[in-house]
Amino acid sequence: MPRGGGAGGRGGKKSHKGQRRHFTDEDELREQAQKAEKEKAWRRQQGIESDEEEEVAAKEEEGAAEAKVKNPDLPPSGSESETDSEEDEEGKPKGVAHLIEIENPNRAASKSSKKVSEIGETAGSTGLSRREREELEKIEARRRYQALHLAGKTDEAQADLARLAIIRKQREEAAKKREEERLAKEAAKEAASKTKGKS
Repeated sequence: MPRGGGAGGRGGKKSHKGQRRHFTDEDELREQAQKAEKEKAWRRQQGIESDEEEEVAAKEEEGAAEAKVKNPDLPPSGSESETDSEEDEEGKPKGVAHLIEIENPNRAASKSSKKVSEIGETAGSTGLSRREREELEKIEARRRYQALHLAGKTDEAQADLARLAIIRKQREEAAKKREEERLAKEAAKEAASKTKGKS
C-alpha cells in the first residue's frame, strides 16, 4: 500500500469515491451565525461567558505576562504600538481582493469587541423596518381619527349626528301622535260610557 494513502499515518483525507458530496447552503450558514450571535447576546445578558471566551482571555493574559518576562526593559506601550502596526499591515488588502466579497465558512470571523455604551447606541439607531413603521403610523392615524370622531369633528361623525337628530325628531313626533290617539280613544270611551249610562 502506498505511503500517503489510507486514514492512518501521514496523508490527509480519504477520498470517498462514489459518494455524494455535501455542500453547506449559504442560508444555513447565516442562520447558524445568527443563532450563535443570539446565544452570545443571551450569555452576555445573563453574565455567563463561554469556555472559549475564558480560554482566549486566559491565553492573552499569559502571552502578555511572557512578553514582560522576556523583555522587562521595553515599556508596555511601545510593544503594543509595534503589534498594532503589524496588525495594520496584515489587515491591508492587496490587489482587488478587498473588492470581491467572498463568504468563506472556514475563515475565522474577526471578533470586534465593543463597549456596553456603544452597543446601546447602535441598537437605538437601527430603528424600525418600513413595514413596522407603516403599521405604527396606520395605528396612530386610526387612533387620532377615533378621537376626532368621538369629539364630533369628522364629516362622518357630523353626518351621524344629523341622522340621529332626524330620527329623534321622527320618534318624538310619533310619540306625540300615539299620545294624541290614546287621548282621543279615551275621550271616545268616556263619551260612549256616558251615553250608555244616560240611556
